[in-house]
Amino acid sequence: MKRILPFLAAALLLGACSSLGQKPDEDAKATAEQMYTEAKQELDSGNYTRSVKLFEALQSRYPYGRYAQQADLEIAYANFKDQEPALALAAIDRFLKQHPTHQNVDYALYLRGLVNFIEDRTLFSAIAKQNMAERDPKAAKESFEAFRDLVTRFPDSRYAPDARDRMAFLVVALADHDLLVASYYYKRGAYLAAANRAKTVLESYGHTDRVETALVILAASYDKLGQTELRDDAKRVLTKTYPDSKLTEADVFPEAPWWKLW
Repeated sequence: MKRILPFLAAALLLGACSSLGQKPDEDAKATAEQMYTEAKQELDSGNYTRSVKLFEALQSRYPYGRYAQQADLEIAYANFKDQEPALALAAIDRFLKQHPTHQNVDYALYLRGLVNFIEDRTLFSAIAKQNMAERDPKAAKESFEAFRDLVTRFPDSRYAPDARDRMAFLVVALADHDLLVASYYYKRGAYLAAANRAKTVLESYGHTDRVETALVILAASYDKLGQTELRDDAKRVLTKTYPDSKLTEADVFPEAPWWKLW
């Protein structure tokens, strides 16, 4: 048995080295550039899990230098493509913390926004079995913050135009979320909660066309609460802001399931 163990150890060593795609002696002599190139090739080929392992091996052997710095971003992107958002965000945060002045900070912020944007892409598409009032659109909000940080700090970045487009979408999506929650509360008799959520839309998304719906919900909620003065104020603002508005309570609170209102 003692004679077999050395052969097993050697076999394990050979297997570990071959997992990097090279012979033991070749792997030991690989430069940071060579390791980066191999990992990048795996990434470009769609072999995301293997590319992450190779980038991590590069960082372990050469923890300093531009290749190790870039590896964090590549790891983040690979995990993003491999549908591992938590791992992607961890790599991005690590990069931003360790290299706050790096020339690719704008890309890191863009990727952070994109990861959260894709992570919350089901905000409205798969909630039929879930109460919207119980869902926190945290990812959408964090995506917006990342994109806003990008366009504020790097307005001329190549990623800024797309970030602005996504921000515009997210603002409307978040407003719609609050309107759905307000409707959810209203249809269940929680009129004060409905009014407060409608006010959130007016305060946070007053520059969007969702204001009209928010005012209708607000007026209807105050009416149910017996707050006639506040109801009339909401109706007055609605008439002044949207003189041609034809939106009614029947439009805002139809008989259809609440998650299909918009």
